[in-house]
Amino acid sequence: MNGQIDWPEPIVRVQSLSDSGFPVIPDRYVKPPTERPASNSDGSDVNIPIIDLQGLLYDDETIFAQISEACREWGFFQILDHGISPQLLDRVQEVWREFFHLPVEVKQSYANSPKTYEGYGSRLGVEKGAILDWSDYYFLHLLPLKLKDYNKWPALPADARQVIDEYGKEVVKLCGRLMKILSINLGLGEDILQNAFGGENIGACLRVNYYPKCPQPDLTLGLSSHSDPGGMTLLLPDNQVPGLQVRRGNNWITVKPARHAFIVNIGDQIQVLSNAIYKSVEHRVIVNAAKERVSLAFFYNPKSDIPIEPAKELVTPENPPLYPPMTFDEYRLFIRMRGPCGKSQVESLKSPRDCNR
Repeated sequence: MNGQIDWPEPIVRVQSLSDSGFPVIPDRYVKPPTERPASNSDGSDVNIPIIDLQGLLYDDETIFAQISEACREWGFFQILDHGISPQLLDRVQEVWREFFHLPVEVKQSYANSPKTYEGYGSRLGVEKGAILDWSDYYFLHLLPLKLKDYNKWPALPADARQVIDEYGKEVVKLCGRLMKILSINLGLGEDILQNAFGGENIGACLRVNYYPKCPQPDLTLGLSSHSDPGGMTLLLPDNQVPGLQVRRGNNWITVKPARHAFIVNIGDQIQVLSNAIYKSVEHRVIVNAAKERVSLAFFYNPKSDIPIEPAKELVTPENPPLYPPMTFDEYRLFIRMRGPCGKSQVESLKSPRDCNR
């Protein structure tokens, strides 16, 4: 799908820069002043909505309404009592923390390329000379099964593959439950969104983000501003070290993670399917001078070769389709080539007359 075979420049592991103890970050990581963390950060106690799914057992209407408002107004929300065991969440985070602290030669055996991004990486996008983010990561596929290759997953720690596999299966089931709720809240049948994704033939992948300590966190970002190109993202955050910021108007809200909660956010594909009733929202990650941070971003995506377009039930003469059909394969080439770029991709799909909507 992607013709780029290798990175345009030698890869430098951000963890090695952090471990060097050098007090100044390289120029390659220094963001323009308008993109630095101090720019429009909101220091208040505002947080994204927190929704307890336990209420689904006895009060569907209230929980559905909370999720509907969060999808329309925020594009982000946290969920508690989601049915995945706290012990599994703790272990999968510990597995990945242990992996990133393995000797560099072990990690390097999983080094990735821009052809698929699978494996151990340190940059997104292939633009030569680009300003880079202060993070390393590990990317792997869980679905479709033909892309799932345990040999590309870490073999250490010893239980890594088993834990990652169990975690992936549980999160896929949770995403399926959420898709039904999102579909019903649009006034559609509960399976309409899922069927538009390809039914059971969906894509699922995991990117584990490692944000090392940074001597100058005010000059850089762990992950530049972007909206997620896929369908829906479930983030298992590091609840000890806040880092995720969500755009709210002209400000950036720092998310305060609840323990054992998932942070759910709408991706560009669901924005398209909902004809912009639901919003994918820009977000970014700040880094910390004193503490490292590990988070797990689980991407639940449409089957890669199905054209995604606004659901026909949501299109009327008064509300024409805002987006043309495009497969997810075609769509994600953009971010794989250019790296994180705000919301420029999904907005560029709109026809000129709809750009102000």
